[in-house]
Parts: sequence; structure tokens; C-alpha cells
Amino acid sequence: MKTAVYYNNKDIRIEERPVPKIGEGEILIRNYAAGICGSDVAEWYRLGKMGRVLGHEIAGEIVAVGSGVQHLKEGMRVSASHHVPCYQCHYCRMGNHTLCDTLRTTNFDPGGFAEWIRLPALNVCYGVYPLGEDVSYEEGTFVEPLACTLRAQRKAGLRSEQTLLVIGSGIAGLLHIHLAQLYGVHRIIAADVQEYRLAAAKKFGADFAFASIDPNFLEQIKEANGGRLADVVIVCAGKKAAAEQALKCVERGGTVLFFALNSPDQEIGLSLHEVFWQKGATLMNSYAASPKDHRESMAIIRGGKLRLSEMISHRLGFDEIGKGFELVAQAQNSLKVLIDLKR
Repeated sequence: MKTAVYYNNKDIRIEERPVPKIGEGEILIRNYAAGICGSDVAEWYRLGKMGRVLGHEIAGEIVAVGSGVQHLKEGMRVSASHHVPCYQCHYCRMGNHTLCDTLRTTNFDPGGFAEWIRLPALNVCYGVYPLGEDVSYEEGTFVEPLACTLRAQRKAGLRSEQTLLVIGSGIAGLLHIHLAQLYGVHRIIAADVQEYRLAAAKKFGADFAFASIDPNFLEQIKEANGGRLADVVIVCAGKKAAAEQALKCVERGGTVLFFALNSPDQEIGLSLHEVFWQKGATLMNSYAASPKDHRESMAIIRGGKLRLSEMISHRLGFDEIGKGFELVAQAQNSLKVLIDLKR
């Protein structure tokens, strides 16, 4: 079978590997669609993992079912989680499923950028989500990123009467904007450095879209929001400047949630007095999603109220995956980049 093996963002090699063999409690999926995530192109995050098949936003058809699997059948159209928690450890019992050691070690075999994928028994038990007949494979690749978005907004306590600022209007930011619009959030403000993405933010629900590098950025937010800053700021850009800007944009009593990955060497200047004592702000992050979040995401997608397919800016064949990685790494005139494995 074909696999796309990652060496760096400009070196993605199509290599042949044997189709994985499944065992008891496992399933084999014929993969038909896979999205390229921003984390896939974070080279610092991939150090020591060169020569690996990446990819975790997938949708396909179950083609083989191992012994002992009762709830899934051959021919079912599904999406699946590459990471699942154990539900037994301290972190799971505390409700912090995405901090579970098991979650960080479970994965697809060999990865999401492959024609066939073996799911280990634990993933089969907790992390397979039937698409039904009304959800396309393209839409199925959004189950995981939308689940992460749901978890983050729940964690931030986002409410309909609040003003939301999303810094970074790539695909992660657009999902936050579009979901907030679905939930009826009072006012949604988008920020980015690219005009292309600011236009997309307006298309998917932002009431206002401002260039984050504009020297009058704070004044623009206040003018759009009745003299106040944002109640909730979600940072979808993994840059130091974005993180520091978020602290300036949050209103008194507000929340800043860091959603994008930050490299280990990123440090920001933080005035404890200003952020906590003057503003009374809450700082938090959100990483990944639990199976419950995935199931909720699947239900929302089935409801058909999100225009997910319109977020796909590029549909590429498997042999074009190198171009897809370049587009996502450049973070300019692209949104969701999808690899179509049926071509």
C-alpha cells in the first residue's frame, strides 16, 4: 500500500509498505480522506520522529473486523480517533482525559496518511465514530478537529452573551468562529495577518475581522465592542507575538485560552499584577479531545448546520501530499487542505 512518510515539511516521500494485519479486537480501515493538521507541519514537534507516517484527521470504510468486535461491521463508513484515553488513571478520573499517558501513546498503524489503517483494540473500543449515510468522507475528516474545538470552547466557558476574539484565522480559527456562530455568541471578532484568511473569517461567522499587525488593533476591538475588549480570547496562532497580544486584548474578568501549539523555547513576558490583579483574567490551554468530545462533534456534523466542505481550500491526490504540506506550512492562501485517497 502507499504511505506518505514524513522527513521534513519539504520532504514527504511516497513509500510502499505492507497492509497491516489485524488481531483480536482490532479493525482495518480503507482510508479515503485525510486532512493535514497544523501540528503535522510543526517541525520542532516532529524532531526525533522523522521517517514516520503522520496524519490523524481521517475517514474511510471498515474492510476487516477482528474477532471479539461486536459493535462494528465490515462496510461501515467511519471516522476514528488516533489517541484514546485509558479511563482508569488519575488524570482520567479527574476528567483530564487528554493528559492521560495512554492517550499520548495510542495511535494509528502506520498513520493517517496511508491507504489502509489498523486500529488497535483500545481505539476500536473507544474511538470509532460511524458517519451514517448523510456525512461525506470529506466531512468525516473534520470530526477530530471539531472535537478539539468543542472541548476548548467548553473549557473556556464561552457563553452566548460574550464577545469572542479569535487570533489566527486558519482552519482552527475558522472552526472556532463557525462553531461560536452556531451557538449564537453575541459578537465574534477575528484577527490574522493574511487578508485571504480575514475574508474567510467573515464568510464563516466573524462580525469583524481585523489585521492583527495594525497599530490600532486594540482600538478597533474596542470600537467594535462598545468600548470593551474581548471576554474570551482564543489563540489559534502558535507565535509568541500572538500570545502576548492576547493578554492585551482580554477584558477584565475575561479568559485567554491557548489553542495552538507553542514550541518549547517560546516564553512570554507576563505582568502578574496587570493580568491577574488588575484584569482578573483566567489563562488556560486546551489540547486534543476525549471520545465524548468526538461523539458530540459527530452529532453536530450529522446535524448539517456547519458549512465544513466550504472550508476545504485544496483537494489533492495522494501523490500531491508534498504540495499539501507546503501549503499548510506557508499558512497563507489555504484553509483546510484535504488529501483524497480515492483518486
